[in-house]
Amino acid sequence: MGYAKFLAFSLVCLASALPQNQDPPVEQITSALRVHDFDHAIALTRAALKRTPNNAQLWSLQGIAFASKAENKSALEAFQQALKISPDYIAALAGAAQIHYQAGDMKAMPLLNRLLQLRPGDPTSHAMLGVLEYRRGHCAAAASHFENSASLLDSQLDALHAWATCLVRLKRIDAAEKVFQRVVSLHPDDRRERQLLASIQLMAHKPQDALATLAPVLQASDADARTLELASTAYEDSSDTPQAVSALRQAILLESRNVNLYLDFANLSMAHQSFQVGINVISDGINLQPDASKLYLARGVLYVQLADYDKSEADFEKAHELDPNQSLSSAAQGLAALQQNDTDRALSTVQAKLAHKPNDAYLLYLQADFLSQKGASPGTLEFVAAMRSARKAVTLQPTLAAARGVLAKLYLQAGQNQEAVEQCRKALESDPKDQTAVYRLIQALRKTGDNAEIPGLLKKLAMLREQAAKDERERYRYKLVESDTESSPATQQ
Repeated sequence: MGYAKFLAFSLVCLASALPQNQDPPVEQITSALRVHDFDHAIALTRAALKRTPNNAQLWSLQGIAFASKAENKSALEAFQQALKISPDYIAALAGAAQIHYQAGDMKAMPLLNRLLQLRPGDPTSHAMLGVLEYRRGHCAAAASHFENSASLLDSQLDALHAWATCLVRLKRIDAAEKVFQRVVSLHPDDRRERQLLASIQLMAHKPQDALATLAPVLQASDADARTLELASTAYEDSSDTPQAVSALRQAILLESRNVNLYLDFANLSMAHQSFQVGINVISDGINLQPDASKLYLARGVLYVQLADYDKSEADFEKAHELDPNQSLSSAAQGLAALQQNDTDRALSTVQAKLAHKPNDAYLLYLQADFLSQKGASPGTLEFVAAMRSARKAVTLQPTLAAARGVLAKLYLQAGQNQEAVEQCRKALESDPKDQTAVYRLIQALRKTGDNAEIPGLLKKLAMLREQAAKDERERYRYKLVESDTESSPATQQ
């Protein structure tokens, strides 16, 4: 909401607050404002305020004039002076709220809430409060305000995006779809808006609606990979697999280094038991992106379906080698991410907490995990500390599967393979879906020479990876909408 809207809004509020028979100075000032002669309006207010310095009306008019010149500091001072004289003066409340809002300052909120008390149902106040609540991450409150903004939002793309994003976060997908339908009707030629609407329609399990939304883009000669990827999902959800495969192949041709497109193809291959076709396509992707651990994981899952266990195990091993954290479900990864993948910093944070809570099993597990991530080798003081910390963690909390996983890893490094097997089995008793424990159990059994269980464990790991991929795809759709709407330039302060 720019300054032109601010001026119009403030003048409307001011007009409703003024007596019908205005003083001559007020008439002159408002006339100057209407013809955008802001310097003259400021001069008139200063002259009038010398005679009546406690006139909230005059201070508000001066604030409007300064705000119209984008001199926000002077404008805010004038509005604040008006509010000292008359705390409920609508024009001053509106002006001060608008300036704080433009600056992304939450000081606008109490002013806007006060405005709503004085002018219940005012759509502009609701719209601004909606954006501010959205920026605070309070989606329920934001959505409520947006719903009371009526058609005012039709000219505010950033607010419509914020509204839709909040509805997605609140899992109100049908309502989010309606908001994006408004956006697309206002901007029918905007490809990105159509992609966002189609993403939401896929979340709502309306693939035919998604295809209808994407149709103008698909019919164009320059359809992009993202549109084709969405169309592929919609075709598949509509049971039109040949079209799904065709769209996805076109997308891969356009963006041959996009890992997600190959993963989508692997999922299609898995769903229709076309395992070798999927392996061939994933292998093409690996040739282009030899360091993409997710591609090796996907191919490993497909090899399991063909009972080619040696190749599947080799792919899982390669994926783990490229990215040890990618295939694991350790809670420590969350803290590592918060520490910006700085293991030293993460370890220091954990050790500082352990100084005050030396018997905290979770902290002990994290310490062992981070020491292991730092590459502690058997025989070093760091390795001994990691082993001691992991053992203490499982003693204090035997059901902490992640700690047993780290202890198993350390046992493997130390050549204590049978002990590693035992820890993996206990970890799986606590968490049967622990991919890390399954993976390390395969490693440990291989080293003990006990290979009978390995094919079954590879099948289990493939099943867990497949389910994780499905869950990840669902999360990706939500992230897609949120990241795209939040990155819109119009939402920036």
